[in-house]
Amino acid sequence: MQPHIHFIGIGGVGMSALAQAFLDRNYAVSGSDRLLASGQTTPVLETLRAQGVALFPQDGSGIEAETTVVYSTAIEADNPDYAKAKALEVPLLHRSEALAELSKGHRFIAVTGTCGKSSVTAMLGHLLTACGKDPTIVNGAEIAGLDMDGTRVGSVRTAATPGGFFVAEADESDRSLMTLSPTDVIITNASGDHFPKEEAETLFDAFRAKATGIVIDTRGNAPESTPEGEGWEARFTWRGKACCLPMPGAHNVANIKVALEMAAALGCAEDDLVNALPSFRGIRRRLERTGTCNGACVIDDYAHNIEKLAAAWTTLSQVFPKGVFGVWRPHGYAPLRKMMDGLAEMFTQVVRPCDRLLLLPVYDAGGTADRSVNSDLLYQLLTDKIPVDFVPNLTEAESVLRALATPGTALAIFGARDPGLPELARTLGTCD
Repeated sequence: MQPHIHFIGIGGVGMSALAQAFLDRNYAVSGSDRLLASGQTTPVLETLRAQGVALFPQDGSGIEAETTVVYSTAIEADNPDYAKAKALEVPLLHRSEALAELSKGHRFIAVTGTCGKSSVTAMLGHLLTACGKDPTIVNGAEIAGLDMDGTRVGSVRTAATPGGFFVAEADESDRSLMTLSPTDVIITNASGDHFPKEEAETLFDAFRAKATGIVIDTRGNAPESTPEGEGWEARFTWRGKACCLPMPGAHNVANIKVALEMAAALGCAEDDLVNALPSFRGIRRRLERTGTCNGACVIDDYAHNIEKLAAAWTTLSQVFPKGVFGVWRPHGYAPLRKMMDGLAEMFTQVVRPCDRLLLLPVYDAGGTADRSVNSDLLYQLLTDKIPVDFVPNLTEAESVLRALATPGTALAIFGARDPGLPELARTLGTCD
């Protein structure tokens, strides 16, 4: 009989990746998602369903006596699935514990940091694959080309032979990365996001100490100035070799250099690594081009904190000098409250007179939360400083963006958690 594992919130980026990885290990997989209770679905949920995953609303109906249940920090104690699992006394694993289980018996390269960890994980996984190292990859974002034409969740690659390299993103948001036992560690940077910068630094110091192998820690190393290249590429030099990455932005050059250094340390030849760069197809929702609308390029991006939004907007400003028209939805009330002043300062610096920022209300995922602040307060801080609008919903945002779109400009969709954001990017990308 196949072991049965159930994921609470299986449609999320982290949980769906774990679900795919356990499917590849021949587990019977089921899961629940809040969207299912209202009859809604997403491409990720349908991809999992097509592979045989049993999907349930979060009412406890998917929990059986022989089930192992995986949950995340976002799942509260009164969640019906969690409560049912506790009542049945079935094994409960935090998602970090499930990742730790998957990594056993492998050389585990963990990639963490406040920003860039999904990109570096994807880049390192690509480089190792191109160099014949056959890695397993478990990422927090989908990697272009891994979804096998929509038949798999694209954030996972499972090695043909177990026991080799295991590359995974280590999420710092709830400090659960300390559950992991990495061999090698990459730390991209540290800044205030889920908690103050000082706490992030302390956490990453502790995680770094867990490594038993190679450590690449680039905290404090600011990205270099704008790389050379035209359009959607970046040209740079690494170890004296001319390189071309088919993605723009100084932050992406910084990310790929970290991945190159680790891949080289793991035994990849320098020339093979340089030759592998042009075939990297990018990461879903990381400056992902979804098409055009009235001649404007449509971009989908997961940016949700100050540093990520600044890097993405700055990069797009360099590629699209005629204008960037971006919509952003905060992914939670607490992050918005904590970042409010920093967000106002950042947007004031990066949004040009030819640009426009559209602010959506906070994405409300339910549960207990202090809802005393919302995006209208950020709008008030910005209204006399930059071109900005407050829009009440995605339908209004789409209407405004369509009206703004002209050839040579960009329509950018920013934000995490809300499945409506990538859907908006896909819809706008098929206008022409």
